[in-house]
Amino acid sequence: MHATRDTRGFAFESTLGKVARVLTGQYGVTVVFSPDGPRVEPGRIVIPDYELNGEVERDVLIGYLDLLVARAKHASLAQLDALPAGVAAKLAQVIDDRRVCAQLLDEYPGARWFIGKLRQHAAERVQQCWPKLHWRDRLVWLVERALWDEPPTRLEASHSLLAALHAAQDLLHEARASRSTTQSIAAAQALVARVRALSAGEVNSMMFTADPVEDIDTETAASSSAPIDDEDTVLPDQDSANSPPSDRSGGAQADDAVGMGQSPADAQQPSTRSSESKAGSANTHAFKATLSIPLATEFDDIRDLTGQGDSAAWRELRAQARADTAPLKEKLERALSADERTRWRREQERGEIDRTALAKLATSPGYRTPFRTQRAAKGRDVAVTLLIDRSGSMAGRKIELARQCAAALCDALTQLSFDCEVLGYCSVESAPMKQLYERQLAGGADLRRYNRFVERLDLKVYKRFGATDLSGIAAIDCGHENPDGEALAWAATRLADHQAERRILMMFSDGYPSTGDGDPQVLRSDLRERVAAIGKRGIELVGIGVLTDAVEDFYPHNVVVSRLAELPSTVFSVLSAMLLTR
Repeated sequence: MHATRDTRGFAFESTLGKVARVLTGQYGVTVVFSPDGPRVEPGRIVIPDYELNGEVERDVLIGYLDLLVARAKHASLAQLDALPAGVAAKLAQVIDDRRVCAQLLDEYPGARWFIGKLRQHAAERVQQCWPKLHWRDRLVWLVERALWDEPPTRLEASHSLLAALHAAQDLLHEARASRSTTQSIAAAQALVARVRALSAGEVNSMMFTADPVEDIDTETAASSSAPIDDEDTVLPDQDSANSPPSDRSGGAQADDAVGMGQSPADAQQPSTRSSESKAGSANTHAFKATLSIPLATEFDDIRDLTGQGDSAAWRELRAQARADTAPLKEKLERALSADERTRWRREQERGEIDRTALAKLATSPGYRTPFRTQRAAKGRDVAVTLLIDRSGSMAGRKIELARQCAAALCDALTQLSFDCEVLGYCSVESAPMKQLYERQLAGGADLRRYNRFVERLDLKVYKRFGATDLSGIAAIDCGHENPDGEALAWAATRLADHQAERRILMMFSDGYPSTGDGDPQVLRSDLRERVAAIGKRGIELVGIGVLTDAVEDFYPHNVVVSRLAELPSTVFSVLSAMLLTR
C-alpha cells in the first residue's frame, strides 16, 4: 500500500465504492486499487494502482470507475473473456468500451467530464511510450482514437497506419454502430481480417512505415513494423488496456499496448518480440494483397455541386429524360400504390370491428379485442445512390447518356417521394502528391505497399440527399482514370450514414478499374473486396455496365446495357423491380 492511501486513499476507495453502487444499482459492490487492474470481478471493481500523490488526478480514477461500471452494466464479459489473447481481443474491447461508455453517458451525462479526463490521460501515456510500441499496438490505439472521433497527433500519423484506417473506413463505421458485444467482436475480427489482407504479399504491404529505418526485420522495441497476427503460437499478444476486463492472463503478460483502460504496470514493460515477429511475417508472404492503398489521401478533393448546375441546361435535360421515362414512372407509381395498400393491426381493444374476429367474440364471453386499426406500410423508406464513372473512356455519348439516365432516375424518384443522391468520381494527377512521391523515393522509402502514387481522387456530389434542386446533375463531366474500389467505398459510406429502411447503390461503369500508375490486378481485387464488404453492410448493390460486361466479374447483381439509347429505360426498369421487391 502507498503511504498516501493511509491518509486519504481508503476514504477515496470508500467514496468510489458508493459511486459504483449508485451507478450499477447493485448493493455490496466494492472498489479496490490493484497493480493488475483494470478489471471487473463479481461484486468488485479493480482500478489501476496509481499513487494518489497528484501525479494522476482523482478525476482520472473516477473515469476508470465509470469505464469499468459501463463494462459491468452493458458488456458481455463472458464473451470477451472467451476470446484468445491477441489483437482481435484488444480491438473488440476498444470497440465495446466505446459502445458501453456511450450508453453510460446517455444515462449519466455528468460522467462525460471524467471519461474525458481518462481519454486525456491515456493520450499522454501513449505519447510517452509511443517509440516502444509495435505496429499492431499503434494500430489499436489509432482505431480507439477514430472511434472516439479524436484526430491522431503528428507523432502518431504514419503513412501505413493512416492508410490502414483509410482502407477500413467502412468497418470503422460498423464498429461505431455496434449495439452489442457480439457485434463489437465481429467488427474487431473484420478489422483484423482487413489489415491482414493489407499486410499480405509484397505489394501494398502494410507492415512497413514510410520511414526506411523501420522494416519488418527491425528487432528493437522502437519498431513499428510488427505485422498484425492473432496466433499465440507465433506472435503472443498480451493483455493491455484494451483487453477484456478479466483475469485470463493472470496479470503476468506484458505488452507495449496502451489505451484508455490499460494497467500502468503493463505499459512500463518492454517488448520481447523478435524472432517470433519474423516467423509471423514470413507466413504473410504466401498471400496476395487485396486492397489498393493510396500513398496519401489528403490531396483527394470532394466538391458538392448540388444546385450549382446551369438551370437552362437542366430543364432541357429533364425534358429529354421525362420523354423517355414518363410511362415507366407512371407504371411504377401505380405498382407502388397497390403495394402500399392499407394493412391492419388486429386484436386491438378499440378501432373498427374485425370481421374475422366475430366468431371468437360470439363463442368467448371474456373476449375483449375484436377490433383492428390501420397501419400504413413503409414502402418508400428507401434511399438510392447513383455513382457514375467519370473516367476519360466515358467521354462523348456515354457520359451524355449517363447524365440523362441520372436525370431521369433522380427526377422520377424525387416525384415518387424517394430520397436519392447522385455522385461521380475519377482520379487526376496531383502535383503536390507527385512531389510527395518523389520525396519518398529520394528518401529510400519502400513504397511497394501502395497502389496510387501521384493521382488524387476527384469526387463530386451532383445531388445530395434531401436536396430539391437537381440542376447540379447537368454538370456531370469526365475526368481521367477510375479507381472504382475507393470510390465505391466512399459512396457506400455516405449511403450507410443516411437513415432509411433500405439502401440501394447503383454503380455505372464502362470497364475495369484503372489508374495511371496502379497495378491493375490489385485494383480488381480491391474492387471485389469492396463489393463484398458493401454487401455485408446490407446495401443492395447493382453494377450497370455501359457497353461492357466487365461488371459481371465484380458485381453479383449486374446489368449490361449493350445499346446506349436503352440505358435510361433499362436502368429504370431494374430499379423499379428492386423497389417493388421486399
